[in-house]
Amino acid sequence: MQPLIDNARTFGQRPEEFARLAEGQSPDVLFITCSDSRVVPALITGARPGELFELRTAGNIVPPYALEHPTSEAATIEYAVEVLGVKDIVVCGHSHCGAVGAVVRGDDLAAVPAVRDWLAHAAEEPKCDDPADPTVAEAVQNHVLTQVLRLRSYPCVERRLAEGRIGLHAWFYEVHTGTVRQHHAETDTFETL
Repeated sequence: MQPLIDNARTFGQRPEEFARLAEGQSPDVLFITCSDSRVVPALITGARPGELFELRTAGNIVPPYALEHPTSEAATIEYAVEVLGVKDIVVCGHSHCGAVGAVVRGDDLAAVPAVRDWLAHAAEEPKCDDPADPTVAEAVQNHVLTQVLRLRSYPCVERRLAEGRIGLHAWFYEVHTGTVRQHHAETDTFETL
């Protein structure tokens, strides 16, 4: 903890770098990813403060849209699209994902009922030929595509897509190599950016 505290003490000693942030935010991208500590959107993309609007959830899950049961995730997505006017949304899954791995392995999550119930939002079990693969790459990639489909059902996203005013992107980040792959619909494959 001490190195984090030390950095936090010196972080604000460059006020000229942060003054413009007080004027508001206008990020172009909503970046939806896992809460996993190994996934750092600004580090992966090189984004500076104010350039990404982030939504981090266990397993980068986008819950089904249900106006009668609002969620923090739905509110974040709606705010990013309607208020901030983001032009792109990235759903970024990652290798070695504990959440997706637990789903495909059918792990007993009785000791963590909130986690178990949250992972139920993952819809159907992601396709995975080898659940023993520690990277769970195939399962995560299929899971990311499911979450992108979920985004399409959000009224604000659906409307912006119809107007051609927003792009959706499915990414897969390999924590063990640093490689980022993007899904290409034409070939239905994830290819290196």
